[in-house]
Amino acid sequence: MLVLEGIIPFINPGRWRKMLLMLDQIDDTTMRMIGLASMLIGTFLLYVIN
Repeated sequence: MLVLEGIIPFINPGRWRKMLLMLDQIDDTTMRMIGLASMLIGTFLLYVIN
């Protein structure tokens, strides 16, 4: 997981900073929906891999 998360800041650190600044502008409900979608996709991928 950390390897995958480290790819974007390694390849394009300027874009990574811009993405982090954009996260500050997202409201809590949207952030929760993004987190839920991320968890569901991760669970689905683990199910498919196993």
